[in-house]
Amino acid sequence: MTEQYFGKTPLTLIALFLLLPFNALICLTALIACMIARARGSKLGRVEAENPKTVLVSGGKMTKALQLARSFHQAGHRVILIESPRYWLTGHRFSTAVDRFYTVPAPDSPNYAKALLDIVQRENVDTYVPVCSPVASLFDSKAITTLAPHCDVVHVSPDVIEKLDDKHQFAEISQSLDLLAPKSFRITHAEQVTQFDFSQYNRQFILKSIRYDSVRRLDLTKLPMPTPAETAAFVATLPISEENPWVMQEFIPGTEYCTHGTLRDGELRVHCCCLSSAFQINYASVDAPEIENWIRHYGKALALTGQASFDFIQADDDGKYYAIECNPRTHSAITMFYNHPGVAAAYLERNTLPEPIRPLSSSRPTYWLYHELWRLLTHLNSPSYALERLKVIARGKDAVFDWRDPLPFLMLHHWHVPLLLLRDLRERRGWLRIDFNIGKLVQLGGD
Repeated sequence: MTEQYFGKTPLTLIALFLLLPFNALICLTALIACMIARARGSKLGRVEAENPKTVLVSGGKMTKALQLARSFHQAGHRVILIESPRYWLTGHRFSTAVDRFYTVPAPDSPNYAKALLDIVQRENVDTYVPVCSPVASLFDSKAITTLAPHCDVVHVSPDVIEKLDDKHQFAEISQSLDLLAPKSFRITHAEQVTQFDFSQYNRQFILKSIRYDSVRRLDLTKLPMPTPAETAAFVATLPISEENPWVMQEFIPGTEYCTHGTLRDGELRVHCCCLSSAFQINYASVDAPEIENWIRHYGKALALTGQASFDFIQADDDGKYYAIECNPRTHSAITMFYNHPGVAAAYLERNTLPEPIRPLSSSRPTYWLYHELWRLLTHLNSPSYALERLKVIARGKDAVFDWRDPLPFLMLHHWHVPLLLLRDLRERRGWLRIDFNIGKLVQLGGD
């Protein structure tokens, strides 16, 4: 880890400093253009809401929270953004879409629900839209009973959320509804894997932590391994226990998809689908009616209210779509709705929609510029790959930058992330990569 404090971290800080003048110039130009437009009477696309609401949005460090704040703001609503004290430095608090910013205790704090209620009452909040981290989703669900008498909460109820978050329960419920999902087994002891009779199945299996694991979630080691000893050695490296159960899930070779859905009383109101990838920092809308119908069926059967991100795979062998898991929270694919005028109404109103809103045909794929620049720099020896990254930048849209609201882009890269890096120099925890999408350093044992 020492090399980070004498190499990787300082070099990253220097690189961000060198890029600062270019980004500052772009943002200054955008700010001047906005000032001129407002002086000429332009509202920069913002409309007057017939019934303006105050909307509380959590997860302030994440791009998806910024996108929802912008969608609500452009529709004429007032937005309150919140985050935990560790991320008080979020660059998104400087957005013109944010009317007020607060920090609240960590979600697992006993004072979390009360802190939310205090803000709801102080700011006369009409609707709370949690943009959850994996840790926060359960606690936001438990807070519904505290908040519901005072405001609407667009989140999955406590009696349902654990069924969705638990990959094994999710698969069982899916199959009980005659919906396709991989075969899954709950694992609480390593012996369940080492003694498993894999010969009964045509496909291999992979192990996933039911509890969110920011590092191991990318491990797709296939089981069984070539020898029983190798399988046992691999399983021994995993923190499997009664208190930390895992799921052994059938591995289905195929094409992966991720989705975002917003539902009310079982009605799918916002839907998008795109190809998936390990690090998931590129989003381009694709049309997959079978996936949307699967989600509609599931949402209606459970009368879901809230935001739910379903992951699917289209099997190579039979061409069918299997639901891998559901994360009951906002997906970063919501960034594809950056130019859609109907997002606020789909979230805040209760009228039935003839169809869920989907990304507009004019919506360009979204990406994070600094992720793309890093890919370019690390693949300069591969001209074809570098050209592909340049095409992504040319054809798409940066998920954070907006000409009408440029400060979050500047502050994310030259305030928020540098302060995280400086903090890590002090704490010496180490980091694996910077995730500009969710505004944090990915660290072993991180949040």
